[in-house]
Amino acid sequence: MAIKQLSETLINQIAAGEVIERPSSATKELVENAIDAGATRIEIATAGGGKGLVRITDNGCGMSPADLELAVRRHCTSKISDNLDDIRTLGFRGEALPSIGSVAKLTITSRQQGAQQGSVISVTGGKVSDVRPAASNAGTIVEVRDLFFATPARLKFLKTERAEAAAITEVVKRMAIAFPHIRFVLSGTDRSTLEIPSTGDDHLARMAQILGADFKDNAIEIDAGREDVTLTGYAGVPTFNRGNSAHQYVFVNGRPVQDKLLLSAIRGAYAETVPHGRYPVAVLSITLDPAFVDVNVHPAKSDVRFRDPGLIRGLIVGAIRQALTRDGDRAATTGASQMMNAFRPGYSPSGLRPSPAMAATASWSATTSPSRPLPVSGNMQFAEAGKSRFYDMTMPTARAEPQEMYEAAATAPEPARFPLGAARAQLHENYIIAQTESGLVIVDQHAAHERLVFEQMRTALHAKRPASQVLLIPEIIDLPEEDCDRLMEHAAGFDALGLVIDRFGPGAVAVRETPAMLGEVNVQGLVRQLADEIAEWDAASTLANKLEYVAATMACHGSVRSGRRMRPEEMNALLRQMENTPGSGQCNHGRPTYIELKLSDIERLFGRS
Repeated sequence: MAIKQLSETLINQIAAGEVIERPSSATKELVENAIDAGATRIEIATAGGGKGLVRITDNGCGMSPADLELAVRRHCTSKISDNLDDIRTLGFRGEALPSIGSVAKLTITSRQQGAQQGSVISVTGGKVSDVRPAASNAGTIVEVRDLFFATPARLKFLKTERAEAAAITEVVKRMAIAFPHIRFVLSGTDRSTLEIPSTGDDHLARMAQILGADFKDNAIEIDAGREDVTLTGYAGVPTFNRGNSAHQYVFVNGRPVQDKLLLSAIRGAYAETVPHGRYPVAVLSITLDPAFVDVNVHPAKSDVRFRDPGLIRGLIVGAIRQALTRDGDRAATTGASQMMNAFRPGYSPSGLRPSPAMAATASWSATTSPSRPLPVSGNMQFAEAGKSRFYDMTMPTARAEPQEMYEAAATAPEPARFPLGAARAQLHENYIIAQTESGLVIVDQHAAHERLVFEQMRTALHAKRPASQVLLIPEIIDLPEEDCDRLMEHAAGFDALGLVIDRFGPGAVAVRETPAMLGEVNVQGLVRQLADEIAEWDAASTLANKLEYVAATMACHGSVRSGRRMRPEEMNALLRQMENTPGSGQCNHGRPTYIELKLSDIERLFGRS
């Protein structure tokens, strides 16, 4: 079969398969062009989920008639010259407009700032019209109609109009977070209008517009750097989490990306602080020399490649963990809101009002609750059950003095002296009520003590080499030679965790000792997983994670039980330990250990404010 040159239209349609996957992809490319043009106001209108119409209107620098003619040609751009190592704009490939024009009906109307009149050009299924004069405001209007009409097979792969409209909304939100000085307006027949006013240089205010006002109260500022790489942004406290990862935003040199390395680093930074199936909320911005990051990995430009991925991952994990240690041990404000809602008649977490029959039959039992920890045996750090109650609840006589009513409370510390206040009572032998200077705190005694025990065990684990178990017969594991080389480079680190490996020929390693904490372990599976991790990330965390998981399980079974009555000094000692222990705001499973309720919230319940 003879080789022939493909037509320009077919080339553009092939490129559109990668660049323009769905209406949100076209919207992203066009909004990026508007931002690169210096726009401070961008309006996006859609119809039919973007399949019928996508119109982008901006007040940027505009284009001349000559620029319009070149803009719809393949690989024509004003954003780079001959160097891919210094890309400082969102767009640079020169593919978006000709790709869109090859599969849709594209019209571009533009007028440069200071010009007397504007110009318009149309591209329909790859056929380009002449440039014509047109009345226009300064800036550019790009209108895309009947997306994929020239390639109808692509329409079959699109989702419903509602889903496509939601994807466009997500694109606009990501751009809005990255550029808080730009005003965005998203409207159309398929949606309610979303207006995002400019916040200037106040990035946190823009984040609150997108992520909700609660984010502002539950965010910790991130500001770190390493080897000319800067990481800034905000990370939510662990108890402020969501049901999916859609609320994690990462930007590289101002470009919104969804790179698996970066998202994996965020997940690793929140390990053991967020419950399984829940995701932290974070907005991070990485700034580095453009020469050290490749944004030309994929036409969609959502993935990037770093010259030193280990450095980037380590910076993200270290910065977030340091911030959480510094300021993350506090309850999310949403916990108080949920508590306030719980006091409302007929409230249920699902938002549905329970029926009278359900309300009459609903019951709770401490002995059957699925949240009740497993019973444990052995000595406890605190005194055994059956000791004196916190308060003597006998009704006082008329002549009794206040200090005689609450003799135990008289020796309690002053609430103002400590962040978690002073213990005042114990409810259902599991929840400690503490009074603070500005409200009250409810502590889950089992979850709190579980975290304290785990932190003690983890500190001991890192302070000295864990005990190891010598294998009677060393386990020989055959691996590719390059995997063996990688494993031996990390052999010293493995030894510090109780795993001893030696080289056994060019394509095998011998495992001689394993960590005793792991008990019977699949040695082959563990070593192969470590080799895969090193090949992917140049780091191996599986072994350390397994050891910490065992420590967490032991802490869960070795902590103070629910249903244990505690004396006042025991409860206050638990509160003081929590204040001095990093990460004590969450148990080992990521659930909150305490909830704080402000005095103003309590007064609102009684109609006093």
